[in-house]
Amino acid sequence: MPTITRLTPRAYPGRVDALAEILADAVAHGASVGFRAPFGPGDAAAWWRTREAAVRDGALHVWLAEDNGAVIGTVSLALEPKPNGRHRAEVLKLMVHSRERGRGLGRALLATAEAAAAGAGAGLLLLDTVTGSPAERLYETAGWTRYGIVPEYATDPAGTLEDCSFFFKRLRP
Repeated sequence: MPTITRLTPRAYPGRVDALAEILADAVAHGASVGFRAPFGPGDAAAWWRTREAAVRDGALHVWLAEDNGAVIGTVSLALEPKPNGRHRAEVLKLMVHSRERGRGLGRALLATAEAAAAGAGAGLLLLDTVTGSPAERLYETAGWTRYGIVPEYATDPAGTLEDCSFFFKRLRP
């Protein structure tokens, strides 16, 4: 079974290339995670570097999943800094390397983010994903509630507009 480890602020810069590999793979395989093709590991590493300050100040938690030394997945959790929203957090960039999909790693990463959110005092989680995607089915079967669909919300890496489903999950204290 893969190990899932939260990256400390100190460890984060040294793992940017591994995070970049996962992100570039996701985009190359059509995942609508905010980027357009062409998009390679260099682009992905540059984006992950922009997240370093948020990791350092504790607003963003990032986990890596590894199996036999290979990085095979990641998930992030953004904590809400505003005083009136500290009870909520957002699950971001849940990605499993294309060669590792279908083995339950996405569900394990999601559970990791959920447990960390509960531990941080967040009782409400939010996320979004492409409507009709395998990720949407994962969230539905993991107890998340879809609260809406926005048509043509974002483009996939090829530039095709896609609908987006928005989900929430209440965590038990």
